Amino acid sequence: MSSAAIATVAKMMESLPENLQEQVVEHLREYIADLMDELQWDMSFKKTQSQLVSAARKAKQEVAEGKAEPMDYGRL
Repeated sequence: MSSAAIATVAKMMESLPENLQEQVVEHLREYIADLMDELQWDMSFKKTQSQLVSAARKAKQEVAEGKAEPMDYGRL
């Protein structure tokens, strides 16, 4: 984040009472944690996307060839 953006957020928070500042900090922590999780997911997905495409093609081919069986959720 640019220092200008940080300064803007700091000024916005300074105008709030201290108890509300704490609430904002907690919301920001949760929001940033969610963003980091999403970023990790996106990076993981990009790394495995070609493998997922290959697996999907193989599954589609097996279905077309009659080699696939319905999933037995009781065996999971």
